[in-house]
Amino acid sequence: MHHWLREVFSLDNPQLLRIQENLKVLKLHRTSQQLEMLLQEASKNEVSYSDFLDKLLEEEISLKHEKHMALSTALAKFPYIKTLESFDFSFQPSIDPKIIRELATCSFIDRAENLILLGPPGTGKSHLSVALGLKAIQKKYRTLFIPATALIASLNKAYAENRLEERLKLYCVSKLLIIDEIGYVPVDVHGAHLLFQLISRRYERGSIILTSNRGFGQWGEIFGDTIIATAILDRLLHHSTVINIKGESYRLKRSNAPD
Repeated sequence: MHHWLREVFSLDNPQLLRIQENLKVLKLHRTSQQLEMLLQEASKNEVSYSDFLDKLLEEEISLKHEKHMALSTALAKFPYIKTLESFDFSFQPSIDPKIIRELATCSFIDRAENLILLGPPGTGKSHLSVALGLKAIQKKYRTLFIPATALIASLNKAYAENRLEERLKLYCVSKLLIIDEIGYVPVDVHGAHLLFQLISRRYERGSIILTSNRGFGQWGEIFGDTIIATAILDRLLHHSTVINIKGESYRLKRSNAPD
């Protein structure tokens, strides 16, 4: 046993108490809580000074990462937590796993590029958007998920209250904005213009993942105006990856499964 550990490891040792207090001041909470156990392990295994310090720092980094992930995931407002590892690529052969793995590196966020996921309901578009959002959070990119209907309603409300600029800035804070389910509910022309302002504000500054059950040729119907639809698509598609999912619905598969 190292002599310094023999001296320090004592429940009534004022030095041990002082170390714990200093750890709390430095907000090294996990080390403070586990100090006695770590000292016991170090004593038992006769670890070197550098190994002991390495273990302390590893524990603290692990805790900070856990806290970051928990807080950032809560702030992202995902409707559920789904990972890429749980996505069944064999059920959706129209999706190239290599492209998804490349997107999971989040290099597209570094380049402020967009991702558009098109396909019928239930084909995994939202699953993929959430999973890629989680990858972005792991790489410390601020992320926000919002259904398209809620986004349009929020922008309309802000406009009516003369707070549109404030709301646009809010939606531009996140490096990755996920807009889910464009096309499920028609958007009036005023709402479309507000959405265009947001997309223009984020253009080449922040990434968007957008999911839709409607092909681009139908976006004029969604927004009730072909010109504004074309303008929105022009901004979205300039720097983007488009994935068109042509498979079956997972939900229908499950509902048709035998009991």
